[in-house]
Amino acid sequence: MELPDTPAEQSLSSRTEPPELAGRLRAVLQQLLPLIRGRSPHRDLTPSRTAALAALAAHGPMRISELAARMNIALSTTSRMVDLLDHCGWIARRPDPADQRASLISLNEDGLALLRAVRRETTGLLAERIGRLAPDRQRLLYDALPALEEMVEWTPPPAGPPSRGPAAGATDPAP
Repeated sequence: MELPDTPAEQSLSSRTEPPELAGRLRAVLQQLLPLIRGRSPHRDLTPSRTAALAALAAHGPMRISELAARMNIALSTTSRMVDLLDHCGWIARRPDPADQRASLISLNEDGLALLRAVRRETTGLLAERIGRLAPDRQRLLYDALPALEEMVEWTPPPAGPPSRGPAAGATDPAP
């Protein structure tokens, strides 16, 4: 790898190194997500519950063990969360046709309506913030989206449920 020749090139190079970009992106996300969640009227819908609803919306009916693996959280934690989602009336349970001893969980109409409402609200909050940016900054954000979307595509769900508790900082990537 060639070293940058000028101080300006050296400065640009250090700003575009993956560790520098990763640190800045992590810091921004850690500030942006609570800002969005903090203004939601759905106080009983935590980030992990939102993530569970989003996973069910994206991947259809699944066993609790599959949901745990997709969310990278312990099976016991997922089971308690599913019980809460069921108690709130946001999911449906039915026997798994492949194994009558197991259940499949899926979003019901109320859960889907709630998820859509939350997505509309968070999109509106982000649109408001983006609208305050100068047009050239909006364009930079727009140009960065394909790279961010590609990063998400590189992250397959884990092969099985982890043996530990919730991942530190586990959040809803897409409320």
